Amino acid sequence: MAANCSLGKVKVMGQKKQLLWGTIILTATGFLSRLIGFFYRIFLSHTIGAEGLGIYQLVFPVQALCLALTVMGMSTAISRFVASRFAVKDLKGAHDIFLVGTGVSVLFACLVSWVIRENASFLSSVFLGEPRTESLLCLMSWSLPLCALHNCINGYFYAQKKTGIPAASQLLEQFVRVATAYLAYSFLLSRGQEPTAWIAVIGIFTSELCVVLFCLFFLLWNHQKSKLLLFPIQEPFGHLRRLMGMYLPLTTNRLIMTFLASAEAILIPSRLLIFGYTSSTALSIYGVLTGMALPMILFPSAVTNSISVMLLPSIAQQQALGQKKQIQKTIELTVQCCLLLGFLCTAFFAVFGTFIGNFLFHNELAGSFIQTLAFVCPFLYLNGTLNSVLNGLGKTGTSLIHSILGITLRIASVIWIIPRYSIQGYLWGLLAGEVLVTFLHLHALNRIVQINFRLLPLRLNK
Repeated sequence: MAANCSLGKVKVMGQKKQLLWGTIILTATGFLSRLIGFFYRIFLSHTIGAEGLGIYQLVFPVQALCLALTVMGMSTAISRFVASRFAVKDLKGAHDIFLVGTGVSVLFACLVSWVIRENASFLSSVFLGEPRTESLLCLMSWSLPLCALHNCINGYFYAQKKTGIPAASQLLEQFVRVATAYLAYSFLLSRGQEPTAWIAVIGIFTSELCVVLFCLFFLLWNHQKSKLLLFPIQEPFGHLRRLMGMYLPLTTNRLIMTFLASAEAILIPSRLLIFGYTSSTALSIYGVLTGMALPMILFPSAVTNSISVMLLPSIAQQQALGQKKQIQKTIELTVQCCLLLGFLCTAFFAVFGTFIGNFLFHNELAGSFIQTLAFVCPFLYLNGTLNSVLNGLGKTGTSLIHSILGITLRIASVIWIIPRYSIQGYLWGLLAGEVLVTFLHLHALNRIVQINFRLLPLRLNK
């Protein structure tokens, strides 16, 4: 009995160590990646301007919908089921699940990529309301199968808590993206042409291509070390059924949320027109908000995003092993860390928001947005991790309902408040939506496990 207890404690300590080191690696990588991306945004704002940045941002709703449809749910399902198989030492089953899920995701991405290219004119003119995005959509579509393969491989490594390859691929992606955009910018200048949002989209495609080649190399190396036969796949339809059982609700969740978020993003410039701005000014304000202020606010979330990535497979493993008490402790520590980080960032951005906007972006409006958005930090950072915990516990429907309520509140602010109070009305709606989702997530988790809501002290050794 004592031996079993000691063995259990060793396993728990090992899980904590894996979670901690994985989070540290991903956080360090996330900060560096966001730092690169942050200065990349400054580069784009200076080269293609606020209007060009707004046009570039309009492409992302379509890309987000495509990724939600083809890969995001599947990569999460792969991570969860592969983690469960590794927890019980079923290496062959883990490999087979990965191969089945990745094959389905990539094939689906190829189909969606073709549909986007065939309907780029309609999507740009009718869905996005900006014909200048047609060529950007066509170029973006080629990156979808690459992105599907990349995310599925990352999900496989995350399931094993091997964060080195995904972290390195994230940095490589940023370096290649920035380098490609700069080379394209220099090329256009040498030919006397004005740089457009095209330089940013070509950077997305090139970076995904390089990252896929990088990840495939280490994936094949990993498989060779394990000395497992990749084929034939045992029980492929059984694996597919289990994967689809999680993929379909997750994808439905993500599609609904992404569609609503896309509608929100598309509605903002049009509602600004109703307020009285010209089309150029509306796109510029949208570009400042989404391309300057929000990336600044989201910069510290590299920490919470890293925690979220590690939490899902960890919670899945703890649930598979029946470690309910450990799940409770994991949730409590997560809430404490995210709230502490959020409150510190709120104070920082509230005090230095104007300075940041003027110094980094040379844009007074960006500083005003940063100051207003500062108060959303504790809720924004916490929601991502709580959502990951709910998904790890299989509560995808609960997470969906909460998220829909939050984003519906934001869309309501876009439709009814922006025409009266300009973009400031949207910022109020964003804050209200994140607060609502936070309290709903915490209430749902507290019904599953009793959470101690103390912020301090952080009981790291409990």
